[in-house]
Amino acid sequence: METLLLEGGLRVICQCRDSTEMRYSYLSSAFLLLPAVSAQLNLFARASGKLYFGTATDNPELSDRPYVAQLKNTLDFAQITPSNSMKWFATEPSRGVFNFTGGDEIVRLAKKNKQLVRGHTCAWHSQLADWVEAGNFDKKTLESVLDNHCRTLVKHFKGEICKSSPKFDAWDVVNEPFNEDGTFRETVFYNTIGLSYISTALRAARAADPKAKLYINDYNLEGLSPKSDGMANLVKKLKAERVPIDGIGVQGHLIVGQVPTTIKENFQRFADLGVEVAITELDIRMPLPPTRELLEQQKKDYQTVIAACKAVKKCIGVTIWDWTDKYSWVPGVFEGEGAALPWDENLTKKPAYYGIVDGWKSKTK
Repeated sequence: METLLLEGGLRVICQCRDSTEMRYSYLSSAFLLLPAVSAQLNLFARASGKLYFGTATDNPELSDRPYVAQLKNTLDFAQITPSNSMKWFATEPSRGVFNFTGGDEIVRLAKKNKQLVRGHTCAWHSQLADWVEAGNFDKKTLESVLDNHCRTLVKHFKGEICKSSPKFDAWDVVNEPFNEDGTFRETVFYNTIGLSYISTALRAARAADPKAKLYINDYNLEGLSPKSDGMANLVKKLKAERVPIDGIGVQGHLIVGQVPTTIKENFQRFADLGVEVAITELDIRMPLPPTRELLEQQKKDYQTVIAACKAVKKCIGVTIWDWTDKYSWVPGVFEGEGAALPWDENLTKKPAYYGIVDGWKSKTK
């Protein structure tokens, strides 16, 4: 047990227990009334009944000491997602030859700091090792390849951080299976195996770690839409077929001023299917350079997203897709856009940080 000193002098008692989370003992109602200057994102999330607030990270960033100092700050981040080092290209670069070096490094860091880790990802059409598509495998062979990859990956990282606390809050087992209209994306897995590739991956992950929470993860699922309809229908189908599925990962790659208005309703719809919901890759990008008006709108947009998660009991946590604009993926993919995260490139908090706080402090209806 330890006492943590927050900004503003607030003291919080922290202890590990034999459950899936760290426990923070404090008066939630009093905590939520604190001014934003005393903000810490994970503690506000916990006070709101969530398991964590977290961030993604990547191995090259771990040589940046000021960056790592904040990454290890569990008052803001109680959970970490390796953004690249558990993907197929990194973990099975040649058939049957596995390399877990990058993932192990991030897990060691998280373990040292008693942070949860989200596994990301088993089955995804992008960032594959070249041999998966180049092999031109038949259905039976590719099913075997997929099954072996998922089993080996999940089994390797099966373990504990704090007594009986699972090392992983969850695994993004299947990533981005949908087109925008709710139909299934034509990938090497779908085209060769068919829709059953999803069941194959989920069953393999369950066999490898029966205690892990298994998710399907995708973008543009935030509000009600044909794509989120497709996800809801898939979960119903999987449950009817007794395929293990525990959660829906809503990535949350959004645009300033264009945040859906039906996030709460959609999250509740997902929850009503009997699964958890997690926001897994949140960032809200804007045209560059940032202006005061754009930063204020971004603050409001972060507040909207966080408030929606708070309002839905089964929305169990939020992960931002790295925490500083210094290492954001956005400018490299969306030309002329960026500034998507709560800290700027100088590792200074932006208004978005306090928008997240305001979201956690919002009153639920």
